[in-house]
Amino acid sequence: MSFIEQIKTKILAGGKISLPEANEISSTDQKEELYQAADQIREHFIGRVLDMCSISNAQSGKCSEDCKWCAQSRFFKTGVDVYDLISLDEGIKQAAENHAHGVNRFSLVTSGRALHHTKVTKACHIYKEIKKQNPIHLCASMGLLRKPELEQLKEAGVEHYHCNIETAPSYFQEVCTTHTFEEKERTIEEAKEVGLEICSGGIIGMGETMEQRIEMAFKLAEMEVDSIPLNILNPIEGTPLKTSLPLSDEEVLTTIALFRFINPKAHIRFAGGRNLIAHIQEKALRSGISAALVGNYLTTIGTNIEQDKVIFTKTGFSL
Repeated sequence: MSFIEQIKTKILAGGKISLPEANEISSTDQKEELYQAADQIREHFIGRVLDMCSISNAQSGKCSEDCKWCAQSRFFKTGVDVYDLISLDEGIKQAAENHAHGVNRFSLVTSGRALHHTKVTKACHIYKEIKKQNPIHLCASMGLLRKPELEQLKEAGVEHYHCNIETAPSYFQEVCTTHTFEEKERTIEEAKEVGLEICSGGIIGMGETMEQRIEMAFKLAEMEVDSIPLNILNPIEGTPLKTSLPLSDEEVLTTIALFRFINPKAHIRFAGGRNLIAHIQEKALRSGISAALVGNYLTTIGTNIEQDKVIFTKTGFSL
């Protein structure tokens, strides 16, 4: 039995991969075996139903934070659209359109360190009205909120709170200096305390090492995150990371597989930057992916939902 097979068998039996084991298999020459094993772990714990979610760029631009990858930061000149919280009618319309395409979850995403409490109240009104009109599941991504606002969202029908940790704790200060990793952790913990499930992942390709990607995956496992969006950096003109070199196909696929080994029961979710790996998308779907962000993304062009559904079902998933 190969080393990868041994680790896979241990995970399927309810065990956990160790940090040294994860680092060892990250450098294996048996990449195909690694991808197939990750796919088998996904099927064992999650099955073949692919979870689709969509997001609305519900408040754009003028963010006070200096996240080096982000077009919405006021520190960078990117030409991003700038507008305040979307209207009630627009929120209802976007949710209905996504539900009509068979999307399971819909999230309002707002720029800024944390959405002001008066705007949280407005967002809650939008969520309540959406819930009255269709049964789509609701998520929110509104920055470093505290418990009172998170409780408001829960009472309005929101089920998941999204707050990416973005990268490994050891690398976070390299890509953001205006808030800390610990503040991210606090928001996630308080969201869990009020009964919200957690969506938290990060971006790969920002200059971090494979070891730091593994560190991020273990941190998410420690936090018992329910859904892990894996974004691939799409360098945006005007940001400090605009000249970042793309990851190799092997790096992307290995990262997906390792995240599945380390987080066997969580959704590993295709997210931003998927257009950069269109040529290996079906292989990625067979390397541990169990969910996908579909439709238009925050500040880059997203995907066609109906075309995505064809690819997902072709790869063996049901929706």
